[in-house]
Amino acid sequence: MRLEPHPYDPTHAKRLLTDAGYPNGFDAGDFTPVPPFTSFGESVANYLTAVGIRTRVRSMERATFFEAWRTKKLTGIIMGASAGLGNAAARLEAFVISSGTYAYGGYPDIDDLFRQQGQERDRRKRETMLHQIQRLMHERVMHAPIFEPATLHGIGPRVEEPAVGLNSLLYFAAPYEEMRLKKP
Repeated sequence: MRLEPHPYDPTHAKRLLTDAGYPNGFDAGDFTPVPPFTSFGESVANYLTAVGIRTRVRSMERATFFEAWRTKKLTGIIMGASAGLGNAAARLEAFVISSGTYAYGGYPDIDDLFRQQGQERDRRKRETMLHQIQRLMHERVMHAPIFEPATLHGIGPRVEEPAVGLNSLLYFAAPYEEMRLKKP
């Protein structure tokens, strides 16, 4: 499902903060990026500071970060990422639904829609409900998608099967056992 990304517009962001009663911005507390993306998190924190949202970058070891995230001990802004496999429903359940492992809050109407899609047997109706959830998330700006992992692949003439795209859930070449060179 394709949704237009929200534009990067610091002037508009400052105006929204002023309209919300924060003409001088506010302190959002900790900004905790998922390891190993601390440097990337510092860049994001600088973008927030530029519009008046002040944070303190808090770095953590990876296992500590995920345990703190799962047990809801992180505060402020969390820059998360996940390489977990699954379809839209699996991702929504973990990160969006109020009771999700990595969700901090939620919306009752989205939770209800998620429960309904889980009981729906008609694939098209279920897909429509999942798309509706994603549209609501986008309208409410529940998350700020800031990067999409991608890799470059160089494939030479001696490669018969590079294993790129064999698994649509992975952005890298896999499974490696499917890679093959051409016979000489």
